[in-house]
Amino acid sequence: MRDEPDGQRADGPLEAFAAEARAERPDLALLCLLLGQVADPALDDAGVDAAQIELDRLAGQLPYGLHTPRAWATALERLLGEEHGFHGTPADYRRLDSSLLHKVLERRRGLPILLSIVWVEVARRAGAPVYGVALPGHFVVGFGPPEDQVLADPFAGGRVLTGPEAALMVAGATGVPPDASTLRPAPVLEVVVRVLNNIRAWATARPEQSAVALWAVDLALALPSHPARLRYERAELLVQRGEFVRGAAELEAYAEVVAGVEPSTAETLRSRARAARARLN
Repeated sequence: MRDEPDGQRADGPLEAFAAEARAERPDLALLCLLLGQVADPALDDAGVDAAQIELDRLAGQLPYGLHTPRAWATALERLLGEEHGFHGTPADYRRLDSSLLHKVLERRRGLPILLSIVWVEVARRAGAPVYGVALPGHFVVGFGPPEDQVLADPFAGGRVLTGPEAALMVAGATGVPPDASTLRPAPVLEVVVRVLNNIRAWATARPEQSAVALWAVDLALALPSHPARLRYERAELLVQRGEFVRGAAELEAYAEVVAGVEPSTAETLRSRARAARARLN
């Protein structure tokens, strides 16, 4: 974990996450592990360090002398997919663990985006020209420059995708073939947003998991850029959880944000805040 400029660490994982997200070059693995600390109180700083060491250890098992994108993709498939058994199954979509990097490293199972993060972080440590690619509906890994790009699917154990297979994935989700923007490297914070969106979607489908939805929203709000409407989502979650005063305060704060452009919406929000406070009686 990075230290603060004065040599002191941030107070907790949420504060450390916010600080790392604002770093000049945010560390993807560290952001995912700090997210894991928010999700899992059992994950202490030693556990974060152990996860980073495991990524280093896996990287050290890659062969030397890999010079082409396809050679890197094939080597990662053999090491992570075949030798260590990293892959995904439909059942993984039903588990929160599938979105937590430290758990994915333990279980060798996860969602496409988390498995892709493992691929990227292991390959990056070994010097590969690697990056995540946020295809519509499915996250994969890219190796090499656009003119020589090779895509691999970690959810399928790192299977190298042919051009037609990648095009079919994109066309199936969007109805149109991929273009250069579809296949571009995904920036670190964009990847983190997508991880948090997956967690929020998982929790939204399970009303009993409102605590998970709340910390996922809090982390999204800690990013340097986020939709203002997240404040409304947070307010609704607080009210849902019976935290009426805090929820009302969030509704009023969001009303101030939108009042200049949507005065009628702002008044509706203030009305909802009054209703939330009334539920205390």
